[in-house]
Amino acid sequence: MQLSKIHATHLVFDCYGTLIDWESGILNALRPFLLSQGCSLSDQEILELYGRFEPIAEAGDFRIYRKVLAQVMRLFGQHFGFQPTATSEMLLAQSIQDWQPFPDTVPALQRLATRFKLNILSNIDRDLIIHSQAHLQVRFSQVMTAQDIGSYKPAPANFHYALQKMAVAPAKVLHVAQSLYHDIAPAQALGLRTIWVNRRKGKTGSGATPPAAVKPDWEINNLADLADLLGC
Repeated sequence: MQLSKIHATHLVFDCYGTLIDWESGILNALRPFLLSQGCSLSDQEILELYGRFEPIAEAGDFRIYRKVLAQVMRLFGQHFGFQPTATSEMLLAQSIQDWQPFPDTVPALQRLATRFKLNILSNIDRDLIIHSQAHLQVRFSQVMTAQDIGSYKPAPANFHYALQKMAVAPAKVLHVAQSLYHDIAPAQALGLRTIWVNRRKGKTGSGATPPAAVKPDWEINNLADLADLLGC
């Protein structure tokens, strides 16, 4: 079915990796720090290690994302044999305020907002996403964080929470995300229609997100394509 014929009213976006260029943000924070610790790695190696460490840090009892990122820093230290200081443990969390949207994000969101209710479902803390909302320059109907829910995607609870919070039937929702692992697979499992934003097209590996064997309902390269396909 063509996207333009879908009778959806709500778009739910992942934020980091989909709207915000989180891989550049991660690399800008980690690359110089790791070099200072004597670790000379390619960008791909850094991202793949991050993608391995983050789910480990999110496992078990819920902890806010600041603490998840601090644990990621400790896992880098364990892997390479250094002990991060209390200050360096906060490096990733503090860098989030500087992470920027992809060039296509803001213009596309402004177009999409003329027709749809825009929402965010993100593995983040409430105080951290405020900085990103300012960069995105549009009003979202709901901004739903892992801190609100008490779990991290790909947990089904996050998607159930979103549907309840928006008070909308799944048939009226399009879930838009870059991560097959965190978003597309669990959203599809709950019957949501999914749009994969393939931000890594032409690159090897899955970057900062773990791989997942799932076929999205639609695949696009950027959000400008989404606005075009939805007739905005």
